[in-house]
Amino acid sequence: MDEKEITCIVCPIGCKIRVRSHGNQCEIVEGSKCKRGVEYAQLEALDPRRMLTSSVLVLQGEWPLVSVKTTKPVPKKKISSVLKAIQNTEVEAPVTIGDVLLENIEDLGIDVVATKTVRRSQEE
Repeated sequence: MDEKEITCIVCPIGCKIRVRSHGNQCEIVEGSKCKRGVEYAQLEALDPRRMLTSSVLVLQGEWPLVSVKTTKPVPKKKISSVLKAIQNTEVEAPVTIGDVLLENIEDLGIDVVATKTVRRSQEE
């Protein structure tokens, strides 16, 4: 049985929630002030996930990189492989905010989208 303290980030209160997990079961020991905090702590204890932001190389763009983010949180155990796939990606300008640059990355059902517009370079 594993017990740890998780700081809830769902609201500004920042409850310190103690959870006890065993296998794929999780129980709240103390500290939660709301239902959303309970759900967050259980997910964080059993299947932690993170939104990722990074950048992708842009060929022939007014800027050399475009900022990107995942459309959903990525399982922590997959973060390294997802970031490696993003790092190995190049796109050609123009790129528009919201463009899907990587679809269904690592077969997770998560896309990587541009968070900025990069026009094509005017240099010839």
